[in-house]
Amino acid sequence: MGPSALVPGPRQFHRGEVPEVLLVAGTRPEAVKMAPVAAAMYAVGRIRPVLVNSGQHPEMVDQALESFGFAADVTLELNRVTGGQAELTSQLIEEFDRLFTERVPGAVLVQGDTTTTLAGALVAFWRQVPVVHLEAGLRSHDLTSPFPEEGNRKMVGQLASLHLTPTADAAAHLAAESLQGNNVLTIGNTVVDAVLDVAARRAPYSDARLQQLENRVHGGQSRLVLVTTHRRESWGEPLDRVLHAVEDVVRARPDVEVVLPAHPNPAVRAQVVDVLGGVGRVTITDPLPYAQMARLLAQCTLVLSDSGGIQEEAPSFGVPALVLRDVTERMEAVNAGCAVLVGTDRERITSLTLRLLDTPSARQAMTADGNPFGDGLASVRTEQALAWLLGMQQQRPDEFAPYAGSATVRLPGEVDVA
Repeated sequence: MGPSALVPGPRQFHRGEVPEVLLVAGTRPEAVKMAPVAAAMYAVGRIRPVLVNSGQHPEMVDQALESFGFAADVTLELNRVTGGQAELTSQLIEEFDRLFTERVPGAVLVQGDTTTTLAGALVAFWRQVPVVHLEAGLRSHDLTSPFPEEGNRKMVGQLASLHLTPTADAAAHLAAESLQGNNVLTIGNTVVDAVLDVAARRAPYSDARLQQLENRVHGGQSRLVLVTTHRRESWGEPLDRVLHAVEDVVRARPDVEVVLPAHPNPAVRAQVVDVLGGVGRVTITDPLPYAQMARLLAQCTLVLSDSGGIQEEAPSFGVPALVLRDVTERMEAVNAGCAVLVGTDRERITSLTLRLLDTPSARQAMTADGNPFGDGLASVRTEQALAWLLGMQQQRPDEFAPYAGSATVRLPGEVDVA
């Protein structure tokens, strides 16, 4: 039997009918985490994936899907003027309502905690289409951080027919909210599947400076530190402290080079250029396509980031992460030692970065146990869970334990940069 919950159940399919599942993505991380699921569905052939670009960040979604050889099957047309949450949410709701009426899918798969995720889940629920929540159960336990993501994922949790959690900790968060039992499965995180796939492809860099930098890293001339910061709560003074800490690190260690893909927001980019634009051994780039970012991450000695995705991806390459946030919903990385919360305090970021750069054994110890977020098979488990939900297999998939072995990999031709 399928999951039992006070939410819509799947419609019945005739023998030989291949049901459609809509995979909804509005941001690059969503597209990255959906692409391996689409690949798993195509490989088995019993469910037809329909990749939907919601139009929230349409170019970035297309770019991410292209890294996996995919293109969106449906792209929603939004007419954004103010850029506000109310405008975006209302337009998404109208477009999703039209789409779900036309397609009548067997289920709608949403990922994470974006505005696209919330709007897609709401409309599917209203249309009595089962909502499957990929990467369910993340909680910071602070509605103001990350904002509005913490509120979004809590609301989606109340609407979902099937919760696919990345770790046992995430499942425990749902249980604390009385969401547990037959419709909660722990499968791992599909971002691990994604990053291992695209990094192994070694996509060429669009910026020639990055290839030159990678050559210096492989030649033992430089050590690479990747810095990403994009969360709204970090804009302004917190970002200024982070940027000055990066400057301090580069000036203190002459073999360290930094790559910082700048946020497209003009004010944020201007702030980055103002502080670091004239600093040697700092390469400021445009936002990088996912495949290039994955390749770059694999070359790093260390990463400083407020990105949730990088917290999940870096351990697969043996790269410690300093998290530029005061709280994180991915405490598994912190508890496993792969990541350290450093906030945006200039002195703390500088001192801990220098300490890790100077102590190879400490860096190695942080990632010695591999990646707590998965083993690269979460997309296969997602396909199995969807087949069970849709009545295509009678046996419920077993509860998938978090990956316990080492998932640290080195790509062909790489060298340690300690």
